[in-house]
Amino acid sequence: MVFKEVEKLKNQLNNSMDLAVKEMTCGNKNINIIYIKSMINEDLFVNGILNPIVDYGSKQSKISSRKNFTIDTLLNEVLKAIDIKKVEKSQALKELASNKVLLFLSGENEILSIDIVKYPIRLPAEPPTSAVIKGPREGFVEDIKTNITLIRKRFTSEKITIKEIKIGKYSQTKIAICYLKEIANKNIVKQLETKLSQINIDGIIDSYYLISFLQNKPSSIFKQVGSSEKPDVISAKMLEGRIAILVDNTPIVLTVPFIYIEDLQNSNDYYSLSNYAAYVRVIRLLGLFFAVLVPGTYISLRLYHYNIVPINFLITIANATVPIPLTPFLEIVFILVLFEILYEVSLRLPRYLGLATSVVGALILGDTGVKAGLISPPGVMVIAISIIAVYTIPDQVDQINLLRAVFIILGSALGIFGVIAGVIFVIAYLNSLENFGVAYLAPYSPRIVDDLKDGVLKRNILAMKKRPKSLQNKNKVRMKYDKNN
Repeated sequence: MVFKEVEKLKNQLNNSMDLAVKEMTCGNKNINIIYIKSMINEDLFVNGILNPIVDYGSKQSKISSRKNFTIDTLLNEVLKAIDIKKVEKSQALKELASNKVLLFLSGENEILSIDIVKYPIRLPAEPPTSAVIKGPREGFVEDIKTNITLIRKRFTSEKITIKEIKIGKYSQTKIAICYLKEIANKNIVKQLETKLSQINIDGIIDSYYLISFLQNKPSSIFKQVGSSEKPDVISAKMLEGRIAILVDNTPIVLTVPFIYIEDLQNSNDYYSLSNYAAYVRVIRLLGLFFAVLVPGTYISLRLYHYNIVPINFLITIANATVPIPLTPFLEIVFILVLFEILYEVSLRLPRYLGLATSVVGALILGDTGVKAGLISPPGVMVIAISIIAVYTIPDQVDQINLLRAVFIILGSALGIFGVIAGVIFVIAYLNSLENFGVAYLAPYSPRIVDDLKDGVLKRNILAMKKRPKSLQNKNKVRMKYDKNN
């Protein structure tokens, strides 16, 4: 028969279609097992729970002096599941909602909660946005246990600290805080734990839900929390004193504290020659300036400062733009919107169709627009350079796109002086940012000489004997190396 407590659980879960109840008898006692069919490992359920109970019952029926059958007998002698515990009946709904298998035994005040959850898990693969030529090709997946495993295998167990909390009224999403106790600043760890414990929200679907809660200035367009999909990158950041925040159901792992220079760095930099890495970082920095400033500067030169443009270049621009009916500002905005529409279309169409659509659309619309006299070749070239340059720093795409729009407005309204004033304001604003007590523009503002070895210009790993001072880590020494020995 079905117990009253089990019937109550079924009603509390609205008699969901994937909710199942198994009735059994063992040792002259009735057993009810309630579980969610879609969330369990069926092999473990049969071989770890059902078969052991049936086998134990058949053995006891052949013995003249039957042993007193209790919940402890099931726990210690019968069941073969690994993750099993006794809980009070008052905790039954919470355990069942967490996808546990619950086992009720007649005459007992406690129940058994058995964890044999099985989720569909994607195998670790190289993240699409973090491809490397050399180095590890593993990437995080949507399962937090797998992600913790990918980090744990890079450290000895006693060196790493992992704390779990759950956030979300309805989702109860698992959040894991990972750090190296001997390196991470304990004050920063406490600040992070305090911020996470104060979050009161219906549910956490992705790690990005947490970012606003962790930033000192949530309304700022500049990211103040690091992120990555690669275990080797997260492990390297932990070795520098950062704290990793893993969220169940997402492959994006967050890190704090965050400084701006992190997004100029790439895992490829550490798997190639240091001189080449420095060269590439300079290119990325130039790409950042091109992406943000080129359209606004182009408009300001055409509207206000054409007299400082070299004469040959000015003639070329004049010949190309004379028949254009739009003002320089409207022309650039029109081209930019056109490219953004093509980008959004390419994201949402099926992969191969989206690629074809974006390429063909850009060629046809760009060429047709130029021939029709609506847009000019220099305008198309300026926007194309800006959009391509964005992806030298893919983690800053959102911020760069917004800044580009702001500088286009400044260039059209105030000319080159507006662009220069905008640059000064942005740098001053970035200089005012800090998160978890760490300066956003470190190691350049404030200037920390030792940390410059892994700044825009990267030195050889042998020169980086100390961890970044800007992160306020506890253990400053990274290595002890004497090139003379």
